[in-house]
Amino acid sequence: MTRLTLGMIFLAFLVTFVACNAPPVPLDDIIIEKTFTPEQCGRVVKTGDYVRYHYNGMFPDGKKFDSSYDRGSTYNVFVGRKQLIEGMDRALLGMCVNERRLVKIPPQLAYGKDGYGDIIPPDSILHFDVLLLDIWNPDDKVQIDAYYKPEKCGRTVEVSDFIRYHYNGTLLDGTLFDSSHTRMRTYDTYVGIGWLIAGMDQGLLGMCVGERRIITMPPFLGYGENGDGSDIPPQASLVFDVVLLDLHNPKDEITVETQFLPDPCPRKSEIGDFMRYHYNGSLLDGTFFDSSYSRNRTYDTYIGKGYVIAGMDQGLLGVCVGERRKITIPPHLAYGEEGTGSKIPGSAVLVFDVHIIDFHNPSDTVQITSVKPELCSPNAKRGDYVKYHYNASLMDGTYLDSTLSYGKTYNVVLGAGQIVPGMEEGMIGMCVGEKRRLVVPPHLAYGERGVDGEVPSSAVLVFEIELMELEEGLPEGYMFVWNGDVSPDLFIEMDKNKDEQVDPTEFSDYILRQVDEGKGRLAPGFDQHRIIESMFDNQDRNKDGRITEEEFKLKADEVAAHDEL
Repeated sequence: MTRLTLGMIFLAFLVTFVACNAPPVPLDDIIIEKTFTPEQCGRVVKTGDYVRYHYNGMFPDGKKFDSSYDRGSTYNVFVGRKQLIEGMDRALLGMCVNERRLVKIPPQLAYGKDGYGDIIPPDSILHFDVLLLDIWNPDDKVQIDAYYKPEKCGRTVEVSDFIRYHYNGTLLDGTLFDSSHTRMRTYDTYVGIGWLIAGMDQGLLGMCVGERRIITMPPFLGYGENGDGSDIPPQASLVFDVVLLDLHNPKDEITVETQFLPDPCPRKSEIGDFMRYHYNGSLLDGTFFDSSYSRNRTYDTYIGKGYVIAGMDQGLLGVCVGERRKITIPPHLAYGEEGTGSKIPGSAVLVFDVHIIDFHNPSDTVQITSVKPELCSPNAKRGDYVKYHYNASLMDGTYLDSTLSYGKTYNVVLGAGQIVPGMEEGMIGMCVGEKRRLVVPPHLAYGERGVDGEVPSSAVLVFEIELMELEEGLPEGYMFVWNGDVSPDLFIEMDKNKDEQVDPTEFSDYILRQVDEGKGRLAPGFDQHRIIESMFDNQDRNKDGRITEEEFKLKADEVAAHDEL
């Protein structure tokens, strides 16, 4: 190896050594390297904007001279108002929130030949690693992005409304500072009367129940220069992702939407009526809280008398049987500020989808609708034996029973308590061939108990009746009458074996013979043998199973007999 070659190698080594330790090359202007750019950038920094950012300040050799992170607070400043070194004023322009930049600033755009005390020497090039967290402008207003709106919106939030809503609250960089969801409880408040920060008061106006909004507000409409003292820093823009669940006004009354109205409607409900109805109950946002259908039983109550919440008391008045209504009830007419403590929150508006099954009044009588034949005589009365067909149902049409399913008539004695009182009452005066529709209130049917598994409690019943046959009964109180004059030798005729006493067989044979020969009549519709046994017992004074002539007396001699013997 020659001397010349060795000299060249040494020179190259020297050049390399000097280059590694050479002073920084002077800059003519700032140099910006974007180390992270967010996918979405709705807004960039402009002159006059106020920004909050974090930074690390370094010399070109990497030595740190300042850091906002070390102080635990962002740097907050107006851009373009000479509150920053000129290079930083330029470097921040065009930045997005969450963007990160490495900025190199020459001394003439930083602290120049004078430097900055003992921290920054004269003619220093400065490097800043900047992360932008917030932008706003004094001219900013509340920004609203309604990213979901329900198809139906009957009403929107107005000043002085009381609302319930959920929210997530974040800073502009996405940092979560609060959420009603994590507390599992809505935020409940009046709107527009100063109970909220100004930006939220503005941002909630015009919302529909179910609507979702992002409300962005500058700090002067949020928590301003001081923040909230904990999670919200000073001069922070706020972003609220809000879903509205409920709204009402203290002046609200119930609202009623008729979804189905039967025709005809012969009667509408009034105060004091007893009603059976089905319902689905939900909150205003559709959250289900109760249903009579799930219990497979109607809700039964008096209306207008305080047995149910005030709004329901009002909403059930003036309805028809079979009507379907949607009743919306503000909280002051429902469960108020406290709710029920479980399924119904405090200050909740309630929505009831109601189907009216039936109603009646304790003073109601049987309602009769009749279609009569041209000749309508005789007319049924108490004691008559009638044969008829019927269909029985509830007021909503629910099938209960029908003689058609048996293929034979139903046979009863009117006034004998063999059918419900309302049906007996409704059949009085019918003639053969007549058809009647009877609407029978429960106190004249099966009452509060109903019939287990068949007739619900307190149910109004509907009977479609056709009278097929009618046999005239005996006068009230009589089980047997003579069609003609009574034989003066009645006892002798009964005493077949002439032992001067009549036994049950002799008595029964004689009465049945009189009936067969048309000389007497037994009350129709009853067991003949039981009637005759009762007649015999009535004559057997000493209850020895025999009737003597002395015991035997005519009906006319008895004060309260029930036959003519």
